Amino acid sequence: MGGAVVGAVRSATKSALTRDEALATQTILGDLPINRQARELDHRCHIFIARHLPSAGHLRYVSSAMRLSKTLERVGDYAETMSRASVQLMAPPPESVREDIEMMGRHAANTLELSLEAYCDGSVEKARATRAVVGQYGSTFDKVFTDLVAAGKSGTQPMEDLFALMAIFNRLERILHQAKNICEQTLFCVTGEKKDEKTFDVLFVDSRNAGASALAEYYCRKAYPEAGTFESAGWDAVERPDKKFIEYADTLGLDLRDVEPRSFEEVLTQVADYDLVIDLAGGVRKHLKRIPFHTVILSWPLANRDDPAAVFEQLSPQLSDLMELLRGEEED
Repeated sequence: MGGAVVGAVRSATKSALTRDEALATQTILGDLPINRQARELDHRCHIFIARHLPSAGHLRYVSSAMRLSKTLERVGDYAETMSRASVQLMAPPPESVREDIEMMGRHAANTLELSLEAYCDGSVEKARATRAVVGQYGSTFDKVFTDLVAAGKSGTQPMEDLFALMAIFNRLERILHQAKNICEQTLFCVTGEKKDEKTFDVLFVDSRNAGASALAEYYCRKAYPEAGTFESAGWDAVERPDKKFIEYADTLGLDLRDVEPRSFEEVLTQVADYDLVIDLAGGVRKHLKRIPFHTVILSWPLANRDDPAAVFEQLSPQLSDLMELLRGEEED
């Protein structure tokens, strides 16, 4: 089943690059036996559980096999969608996008193949190594989006093609994430190791980075150290934090004395690296030419931003609710 799915990904990528309708059609129809294999594997796993009532390692194995079956079925669906999109293409992809799709298609198929080898071999080392390379191509999606927008503005590509190409690239990105999931299932099957909790890179912004944003940054570092990284900036940053915020932070066990406010200009080119940008003053969108595809902007304009006690009273419950939403945990 894994071999069929890897082959489907390679064929779907090739059909998108060459606009080979016969190959695309073959890949679309080839998803049917993959779906049947998934149902058969799921049936065998349930029969195994019913007959043997497995525990410990055997239960982890059959559980991971069931999840793997669902993952492979989903990747097969991605390959089918890519093939259907390639049939709709009316013109060859722009050269820059073509190169990105070719690179991502090769990377997705190879990574998927390596993740399946790790699972079949029960290799923890191979699973960890394969999982580590998945994130190396995260920024490519933003580049392709920019290239497609440029092609649309120039009028060199039919609008329908732009949507089809975006759908193709989106599925390639998802295949990489599914390969990572297979590596994590290997680790679970062999060692019982569970998937790591997702962490988040968060940036707080306001006008001066001398009060609310700095307080939010250092409070989160103390209250939610396992949730990710926390930074702050301001578009009119000053030299040092406000004295009253420094004094109020002392009551919370936070030290803002050595904090150096940072200009938003310093982080502007790295905004795409943040999962969340939390706007405490309501003006960050004016300073962004475009919101990065994988970045979420939260608008939390605060009343009485010059009053540290009022700021903390507003921020504390919002941050608690946000962390529970992101990670399913409440503040200790």
